[in-house]
Amino acid sequence: MSAEPPPIVELRDVHLSFGETKVLGGVDLCVTERARLTVLGQSGSGKSTLLRLILGILRPSAGTVFFKGRDVTKMSRRRLNRIRQKIGMVYQYSALISSLNVRDNLALPLEELTRMTPAEIDQKVDEKLEMVGMSDVRDKMPSELSGGMRKRIGLARGIIMDPELILYDEPGAGLDPVITSVIDELIVSLSEKIGATSIIVTHEMGSAFRIATRMAMLYRGEIIAAETPEDFKNSGNPVVAQFISGNTKGPILEQAASA
Repeated sequence: MSAEPPPIVELRDVHLSFGETKVLGGVDLCVTERARLTVLGQSGSGKSTLLRLILGILRPSAGTVFFKGRDVTKMSRRRLNRIRQKIGMVYQYSALISSLNVRDNLALPLEELTRMTPAEIDQKVDEKLEMVGMSDVRDKMPSELSGGMRKRIGLARGIIMDPELILYDEPGAGLDPVITSVIDELIVSLSEKIGATSIIVTHEMGSAFRIATRMAMLYRGEIIAAETPEDFKNSGNPVVAQFISGNTKGPILEQAASA
């Protein structure tokens, strides 16, 4: 039997509150190397907050966040910045700089964080654009691109530093179903090509099942299920079952009404 891959990300009993508002109430989560974990949950459940905790942008009220066995919660800003170079972030609405063309948007982190020459940077940019099928738009401005094209450029920028971990925040947001499927397939192929671990925050069930090797559901501040897609689909947890089916009858709305 082959050994289980080591964890690249681990959250242990993570709590987070903003004043009197509890966002997370004891999250335990382990993500192994090269996994594609989709994190599901209702809007406002704290899914994107998990990504910010992993990046060290937020610090938990209690508990510990590890990246490759290192405690992110106790790192200095300088150490965090070095760790973040190993993590790619793909934002919900691409977050491209409108005043820079595609080439310069992708080149920016390489110019700021590496000692690569302009020729080396151009080669890297062209390589990543080719991986997402966008080689012919390197000189275009973000305003000249469709939503799906901007999303692909966001993916290319997320992998420009050859990260070990890629975080995706609602990658299908604002896209039609066909383009969403294209982006889902790109996420899978990119993770396999560069050997990266991926954590994908979404509430789109179709995308989640297309992408995932593991699935987790965040509900009322806790991870209530973390399973393979097949086990998740057949879960006996009534909250998970209702979320998958989209049924209006079940504990999600009942508990919301009684809260």
